Amino acid sequence: MTWQFSLAGLLVGLLVGMTGMGGGSLMTPILILLFGFDPKTAVGTDILHGAVFKSFGAARHRMLGTVHARLALWMFAGSAPLSLVGVQLADRFGSGASDSMAKLVGAALVVGGIGFLAKTFLHSRPAIDAPFLLSNRDRAIAVTMGAFGGLIVGLTSVGSGTFFGLTMLLVYPLAAQKIVGTDVFHAAALLWVAGASHLLHGNVDTHAMAWLLVGSIPGVLIGSNLSVKVPEKELRVAFGVVLLLSGIKILDVPEASPIVLTGVILSALAFLVWSLRRLLARPLPAPD
Repeated sequence: MTWQFSLAGLLVGLLVGMTGMGGGSLMTPILILLFGFDPKTAVGTDILHGAVFKSFGAARHRMLGTVHARLALWMFAGSAPLSLVGVQLADRFGSGASDSMAKLVGAALVVGGIGFLAKTFLHSRPAIDAPFLLSNRDRAIAVTMGAFGGLIVGLTSVGSGTFFGLTMLLVYPLAAQKIVGTDVFHAAALLWVAGASHLLHGNVDTHAMAWLLVGSIPGVLIGSNLSVKVPEKELRVAFGVVLLLSGIKILDVPEASPIVLTGVILSALAFLVWSLRRLLARPLPAPD
């Protein structure tokens, strides 16, 4: 399979480029559920793919001045070493314990989906006009947040675009653009550390990763330049629901298939209702 990987990368890249959503969380369930990857290999491939992929976004945000570099570095001080611990744990789970690894990934997707939905409906704290100077308390929170999130990312690949952004949203008085930029910048650095470690442990399918990048890099560049108006909140809700349903499926909870089917049907109905409301809300063309 080659073009199928590129197509998956293109779709995720377009999604991230148009909405800024953390499409990396989608790649692990795609690799497991659609391409039949072993969970350990799916996690490693997703992380290293995300490192390359998110570096483009990180460079762009840095150029735009939407990165709080010191906050990102303090988070990185906690996340980088703990991500290596997460990779080591993932490698041990992968040796004859793929079911346990799959359950960890599924649980992380469920929590990530809930967190993403929460981040969609929460608003950032009022941003201060003056430069945000970190206090000792702010640094301690950043390191602690980084350590916890880094462990989860290294172990499951989930959370680099959800957990850190949600926590910054609740804790730090930063503008929304600064939260997004800092989140992407830190995530790119973290994923390079965790991805390199997964590569050294033999947990990366380099063939699949290369073909994913063939689609995802142009996808994110095209998506970021599209002028169409995207219903961002609705897409974010859909993204969170997809993460939840993917996690339930990977966890293989009792009656998982009916739950997923019900979720898909309800989501389709909700999309239909939303489309009809948008259609009916359009003003009628003026008579000639």
